[in-house]
Amino acid sequence: MLAAARRLFAREGLGVSMASVAREAGVGKATLSRRFATRDDLINAVFADRMDAYADAVSEALADPDPWHGFTCYIHAVCVMQAADRGFADVLTMTFPAAKALEKRRAEAYNGFLEVIARAKAGGHLRDDFTSQDLVILLMANAGVINATGDAAPDTWRRLAAHMLRSYATPSAPLPPLPDAPAPTALYRAMVRITRLTPGNA
Repeated sequence: MLAAARRLFAREGLGVSMASVAREAGVGKATLSRRFATRDDLINAVFADRMDAYADAVSEALADPDPWHGFTCYIHAVCVMQAADRGFADVLTMTFPAAKALEKRRAEAYNGFLEVIARAKAGGHLRDDFTSQDLVILLMANAGVINATGDAAPDTWRRLAAHMLRSYATPSAPLPPLPDAPAPTALYRAMVRITRLTPGNA
């Protein structure tokens, strides 16, 4: 059941119904409900390891002797996690009060990120007006790009992340490389894809 949920969440995001998970797993909905009483219970179980990796990325950033490099590597690592799993992209921009373990790890990662921010600012390469809320904004934007482009232009998020990192930098900061823009044909395919997925246009 967990494997089925992972597959569906990674491919389609958190909009997947419990009934769909049960069908994917080849079990009845009652069987799934006995194992996972609520949707939050299932999400907690599916994404526990990914939240651990999310928290570990903060630890790696704090261990980097170059605070700005640690900051940029952390942002990139989290965006990679989102791109690899549409469900996790959603998890990072939502809250699940009933999923206690997941929310505990999120809080730990958040507190660590505050220290990552402070170090990067003290090093003179992160703008003073950057706040932790800016990370949430970036993750929301990145999730939106990932969900919108899908397989049509799968690396588009990389350019978004690079542009945002450049906007966070002070004039003296070494800027991360800017990936090439997606081809116009790829973006057109993504726009067609969005149109098809929009209710009423299917």
